[in-house]
Amino acid sequence: MKKGIPVLVVFLLLSNFIFSQVKPFRFGFRVAPNLAWLSADAENYESDGASVGFSWGFVSDVTLTENYFVKTGFNINYLNGKLTFPYETILGSDTIPTAGILTRKFNLRNLQIPATIKMRTNRHGNFAYFGDIGFAVSFNLKAKAKDTFAYGDETTEWEIKDISDNIKFAKASMIVGAGVEYFLDNSTSLFLEINFNNGLTNILKGDNKVYPDIKHKAFMYYFELNLGILF
Repeated sequence: MKKGIPVLVVFLLLSNFIFSQVKPFRFGFRVAPNLAWLSADAENYESDGASVGFSWGFVSDVTLTENYFVKTGFNINYLNGKLTFPYETILGSDTIPTAGILTRKFNLRNLQIPATIKMRTNRHGNFAYFGDIGFAVSFNLKAKAKDTFAYGDETTEWEIKDISDNIKFAKASMIVGAGVEYFLDNSTSLFLEINFNNGLTNILKGDNKVYPDIKHKAFMYYFELNLGILF
């Protein structure tokens, strides 16, 4: 009898898919402009506003029940953010470091793998509404920066093509979103969604050059407007 219980469960799940109009898997792709900012969490560090970025990727809905899904896939995210913090560097032919304030614009490229629970309403005509919540892990693919260094009454600028040594390889975030699907037929739909990515882990590594006892620490936050199609 005990051996028959798992078989019965599998049979019931298969029956649900067979007699339901909901496909067990749906795949598609998305594009999304984003608005990102860095939130500093270290003494004398400040955020310097939000910056526009972009992302694209592939999405998949794995059906749990008719209106509940595991939503996953992968995204390539281009995220920007600014921080100001104390800094020192050697300028020109100087031999002694000059202290000042650095404004750094971070340009980051990440591979993100999300996993959320998607909860969708019944269809009203061709429309259905949904919300989703879950987590994501991201891996740094490329990082560069544009720096503006202010010291006394003067400023100087430079670009750094690779700051990967200052960026942690992996970071975690929480995702909350809501959107609408427009069905073209029984399974193909266009979707529009706005979501918020809440950074859970510090994205920076290393210590401050002026105050070595202070560690670089900041969290990435961003809103996305997702546009895509599911088949």
